[in-house]
Amino acid sequence: MDFAILYSIQEMHTSFLNPLMIAVSALGNNGIIWILTAVVLLFFKKTRKCGVLMLISMAVCFIVGNLAIKNLVQRPRPCQIDTSVPLLIPVPSEYSFPSGHTLHGFAAAVTIFLHNKKAGIAALLLAAVIAFSRMYLFVHFPTDILGGLVLGTVMALVVYWVSCKMKVTAHTSA
Repeated sequence: MDFAILYSIQEMHTSFLNPLMIAVSALGNNGIIWILTAVVLLFFKKTRKCGVLMLISMAVCFIVGNLAIKNLVQRPRPCQIDTSVPLLIPVPSEYSFPSGHTLHGFAAAVTIFLHNKKAGIAALLLAAVIAFSRMYLFVHFPTDILGGLVLGTVMALVVYWVSCKMKVTAHTSA
């Protein structure tokens, strides 16, 4: 079923979408758009907590997703299994599951959403488009995207919950 979805997405390729999807995907390379956003948020007192929690969430995702799960599962990428599909980007070096672009994108976007609904909706849309671009570019399976979405969301919620509990504990013990 993963390949059926990927092959149907491949039919969407156009001279307009190809460079757009390459550019959108590049925004998520190494979580750069999300890291830069978090760093900017650190400069303002009103958004500092959001920036800190974004960085913590993404760090946890990196450890759990990129370092642990990817290396435990060792799932090859679709482009490594079906080499007949022409690629628009170089083959990424890491394993496929979960999608790191999606993992970090949703961890960051959910954190933003928890602090500011309007900005969070925009961030979630960007994270979703970046995630879709990874399937469009034939470097991730839909289940890689789903795994990244779920894990990133859960990690952001856990980090947020822990930060709220720590705040309550700090206030009650003072």
